[in-house]
Amino acid sequence: MGHSDLDPAVHERRPWNAGRNVGPKRPLKPRDIWAIRFYLDEHRRLRDRALFDLAIDSKLRGCDLVKLKIGDIVSGGQIRNRATVIQQKTNRPVQFEIMTEARRSVEEWLQRRGGTIFNFVFPSRVDYLGHLSTRQYARLVDEWVSIVGLDKREYGTHSMRRTKASLIYKATGNLRAIQILLGHTNIENTVRYLGVDVDDALTLSERTDI
Repeated sequence: MGHSDLDPAVHERRPWNAGRNVGPKRPLKPRDIWAIRFYLDEHRRLRDRALFDLAIDSKLRGCDLVKLKIGDIVSGGQIRNRATVIQQKTNRPVQFEIMTEARRSVEEWLQRRGGTIFNFVFPSRVDYLGHLSTRQYARLVDEWVSIVGLDKREYGTHSMRRTKASLIYKATGNLRAIQILLGHTNIENTVRYLGVDVDDALTLSERTDI
């Protein structure tokens, strides 16, 4: 039987999200990105460095990132400059760039990993034919941000997705471009995702003096 809101026992229960940050996860700053890269390089964690770089550049959701296959990002034995994948959530294609840092780290990882174009870029350590799980990816993100002194409660896999999009938006103010890069079906989702508010709009407007 359900309880009334007037039942004192209801108010004695601890809310499920008590002490948790359930709001949007914060994007990384450039100094955080380089701090994490430095740590991963120093400890020769080739897979994690490639995963981190691809997460930043691709802006993909975790479920799409872990399912990348070698053939998605490699052509003719070379790492692609641009790649296209079908998003699991929307079933729509989205393109992303692979910049110099990511191409270098991914190439180094794939030289160790081996495999064919039909294999996953980041295989599961439990099932070699399967891919890294989204849960394990989330654990790795928690570890990365904690290592550089950030509060893991404020960051998550969506921080990886938001980081480059947020930097591009701050530099250009071009919401339509961010919508395309994130693969959002409508721009309202992009506005909510970036947390665009009146102050942002006014700041962009103030850049234009007529």
